[in-house]
Amino acid sequence: MANQRTEVEDIKERSNYLRGTLTESLQNEITGALHPDDDNLIRLHGSYRQADRDLESERKRQKLEPLHSFMIRVRLAGGVSTPRQWLVMDDLADRYANQTLKLTTRQAFQLHGVLKRNLKATIKTFNDALMDSFAACGDVVRNVMCNPNPHESNVHEQVLAVTRQIHEHFTPKTPAYHEIWLDDELVGGAQEEEIPLPTASPFVKGANNEEVEPIYGKTYLPRKFKIALAIPPYNDSDVFANDIGLIAIEEGGELVGFNVAAGGGFGTTFGMLETYPRLADVLGFATTAQILDVVEKIVLIQRDNGDRTNRKQARLKYTIDRMGLENFTAELRKRLGYALAEAKPYKFIANGDVYGWKQNTQGSAEGLWNLTLFVEGGRVRNTNSLKLKTALREIATALVAYNEAHPEAVQSDFRLTGNQNLMICGISSAMKALVNATFARYNIPVEEHTLKQATTALRRNSLACVALNSCALAFAEAERYLPSLIDKLDVVIRESGLQDDAIVIRMTGCPNGCARPYLGEIGFIGRAPGRYNLYLGAGFAGDRLNKLYKEMLNEEEILAELTPIIRRYARYRAIGERFGDFVINAGYVKATKHGKDFHA
Repeated sequence: MANQRTEVEDIKERSNYLRGTLTESLQNEITGALHPDDDNLIRLHGSYRQADRDLESERKRQKLEPLHSFMIRVRLAGGVSTPRQWLVMDDLADRYANQTLKLTTRQAFQLHGVLKRNLKATIKTFNDALMDSFAACGDVVRNVMCNPNPHESNVHEQVLAVTRQIHEHFTPKTPAYHEIWLDDELVGGAQEEEIPLPTASPFVKGANNEEVEPIYGKTYLPRKFKIALAIPPYNDSDVFANDIGLIAIEEGGELVGFNVAAGGGFGTTFGMLETYPRLADVLGFATTAQILDVVEKIVLIQRDNGDRTNRKQARLKYTIDRMGLENFTAELRKRLGYALAEAKPYKFIANGDVYGWKQNTQGSAEGLWNLTLFVEGGRVRNTNSLKLKTALREIATALVAYNEAHPEAVQSDFRLTGNQNLMICGISSAMKALVNATFARYNIPVEEHTLKQATTALRRNSLACVALNSCALAFAEAERYLPSLIDKLDVVIRESGLQDDAIVIRMTGCPNGCARPYLGEIGFIGRAPGRYNLYLGAGFAGDRLNKLYKEMLNEEEILAELTPIIRRYARYRAIGERFGDFVINAGYVKATKHGKDFHA
């Protein structure tokens, strides 16, 4: 008997283009949860139902249902946000969420702890500021990433324009989002300074005036689909971790096109060797004029050939490995009507962020300043010792006023990076002094030399997913634990003289890979509370997966394993040798040459 498609496929098909019974579920005051089918559908609207797992045992003891709440993910093409939009998100975090903002590894905002009764008001509010959560989750093309600073050069500006074009093209066309959350309002109210990101797509009608999704169809994609663009030499969006990675190629200071890579993806399942992380393969080169057509055809191949019977095998990476790369490329050539050109030379040197102030030297923003700010774990919040949320609110308020007073000038903005950090861009020299003074008042290091004094390069190159207490999939802590683990690793790092030597370290609470742990030179994946698998050997530029080194380690065992390796690296590394290369050359792990080789 042939495999039947999954229940999720049936839910999507009978949802009437993502409407389902969401309206009824939202109106049900008896429970803080949704109808089970709507739990799946709301993901395509950019939200997941979660529960506070710290309270789970006590609520069970009191015979109460879990304390249901919702995570909402707000899309930002290329991570670009205006200061006014930042203030809207800051206010929503306090009014309806848990008083914090999460900057994600896909350049999006996340709000956590939103109660069901506040979902509609929250979504309506950020939509009024020209932001949306539509297609931020679920089986669609998700937030499109790119280098976060378009002011750096003409090429950067052109790459952001392509990013926005892709973002808009793959936004679902159903009016369901606007019917359910916005009472049929197509777009929110715009402020003069707002960046014109698409918050809605025109409704599409078929031959008989019925609704259609011209790209997705009734069942959308078999699984989530991720796209990222990068500009060598920095791979700060981790292009090879995406279903499609586009590597910008410039000639004479102008963007001529992209090397096209396909088949990246990181979700795995413990104990299932047929699941594995995979880096995208470079297929060839396409011109800027061709690129949207190429991306669409790859998405359509996945729509038509992805596995809809097994969600654990449904990503594009498995479609390519099942078809074979040569057959996949031939199918792409058939659908395009032409072959991609030979890939052009490029070189990546790192996948982290470069911190501190940098002045633009060309383009429309020449002379203006950009600040890259380290945000540990991507969590913007106030603590007793760090008032980061307050500082950024004050800066955003000042920038709104400055932009309004200088409408003819390049507008200052906020940009989320793919490494959970924040850029404040388009800053005049006068405003730079104000920004510095604000951060100094709250003892937040921003200048390169003060940041180096306060943190090691290991910490500055760390990523962590949310994990416990809110993620239902997490087996262990990540965001809440990694900083304290780094505190302990920093002791041997400083003793070894490596405080200024970047080592990419990443941690997730489960193997789904939201913080891209398989690209950590040191990677941790939670197996149980306080227990982690340790992976070593990824490429510093995000171009090689790591390999499992030891399983089920507690903190004491992690420190016992890593301390001698770090010390040996400091003493015996070759000139310019990165930690991920060293652990392979020294024989700790073998290099992972392909995703199917990951478990070998």
